[in-house]
Amino acid sequence: MDGRTALGLRLSSLLLRGNAPSSVGEIVSWFGAMQAQDVNSILWSLGARLPGWTLEDVNAALEKRDVLRTWPMRGTVHLVPSVDAHWMLELMGSRALAGAAKRRETLGLDEQTAEKAVDLLGFALAGGRRMTRAECMVTLTEGGVEVGGQRGYHLLWYAAQRGVTAIAPHVGKEQTFVLLDDWVPEPSRPERDEALGLIALRYFRSHGPATRKDFAGWTGLTMGDCKTGIAAAGDELSVVDVDGVEMIASTAALDAASSFAGWLALSGFDEYMLGYKDRSLMASADDLAAIIPGGNGVFQSTLVRDGRVVATWKRVLGARGVTVTVLPLASLTARDARAVEKALAPFASFLGVPLTVKNP
Repeated sequence: MDGRTALGLRLSSLLLRGNAPSSVGEIVSWFGAMQAQDVNSILWSLGARLPGWTLEDVNAALEKRDVLRTWPMRGTVHLVPSVDAHWMLELMGSRALAGAAKRRETLGLDEQTAEKAVDLLGFALAGGRRMTRAECMVTLTEGGVEVGGQRGYHLLWYAAQRGVTAIAPHVGKEQTFVLLDDWVPEPSRPERDEALGLIALRYFRSHGPATRKDFAGWTGLTMGDCKTGIAAAGDELSVVDVDGVEMIASTAALDAASSFAGWLALSGFDEYMLGYKDRSLMASADDLAAIIPGGNGVFQSTLVRDGRVVATWKRVLGARGVTVTVLPLASLTARDARAVEKALAPFASFLGVPLTVKNP
């Protein structure tokens, strides 16, 4: 398989070819987990896969409790199927949890204080209560736990990593927290090898073709666990050669593999970029330096033509609409400029405001 065909197949796997299911829950289940550290990014990642949906539609869907945000792997927030949050935390989150003691030492916290914080939050959220981040900080402070600096964030992370709390949808602009067991009273509990097989299948069906290193980087699992998971997925996954590189893809998707032509406007933290260690199919090394300036982990929103990144974009939401500034990575023609505006139009419709495009 050549790179162009592989990239077309990858975009199908990522549900970016108009082939997504028609609900938030089904999309998140397909992926297994979607990067969600930036709430505006994940909202548009969902909106981009749900043509005709608005921001209000997506927010309403998030209130149905079939998906939630937590830290299931790599110590990073993801949107996951609620029923799978417990086993994902146990399987992959445990590796991040193992490093908590070192982080606490840096922050001047001890294990006893961290456990006290978990107990305080658990008690305050009991009975189905939902609290904003600010209310959680007040609860900890009034309970005698210092939350200055990065301590507060670490303790919120620690309580969720322990499987006690989870991030509920925003109320207005405020992040909220709930008890995980309140939102997921009947969690799925697969055995370890079965869980490894599930996460392998979900990763490669939603990101393939991709390499084993991509899978390990996405999950934070050891290469041994990745090997076990791929084997457990069995015939549902197949090995493919992509210009001499061994990759893995969903067996069912291979017959429909084809190249892709068209434009997409994607959020910076979309799985299109975040889901891989090797991003060379989507962008050159020079372009990646512009997409991730300074290599600091903050990804710019991207404009994609035929599967490759050709520009980044920034948005400013004002009283009269959304203004998007386009920053090309190479020269764009007048025809390209018209295509850029067309690609960005669904984003403005998603927000329900007029669109102004600058510097296409």
